[in-house]
Amino acid sequence: MQRRSFIQALLGLVATPAAVNARIIKPQTSKNILLQTSPIAGFQYYQGETIWSLLKPNAALMLKRKAKNQYDKHATALYWGRHKLGYIPRRENVAIAQMLDRNQPLRAQIKTLNPDAGPWGRVEVIISMVVE
Repeated sequence: MQRRSFIQALLGLVATPAAVNARIIKPQTSKNILLQTSPIAGFQYYQGETIWSLLKPNAALMLKRKAKNQYDKHATALYWGRHKLGYIPRRENVAIAQMLDRNQPLRAQIKTLNPDAGPWGRVEVIISMVVE
């Protein structure tokens, strides 16, 4: 078996001119630069308690800016799926809010879960900047 036909059979490709001439694109590797580690503010007031058993360390979280928040113009909420868990604490959210406003790619994930801690210590999150 020739090398080309072996590779095509291995990959399940049909030999077409497009497949033969296609370039193999390597996925880009991205790096994460740690920006901060924070507790989740307001965890007790949102949906965190109802989904507590589903939360796991390293789970991805979504950051959403809440610029029209009447109490904090830098408010940034944390979501797990469609469930709002709370906010980045006000004393730690200015830089994150500015970066999100500039469409800087950021990543948030759960660092630790502590069921015995008070509301401010139940969930600790890591926020990183994604660098490609």
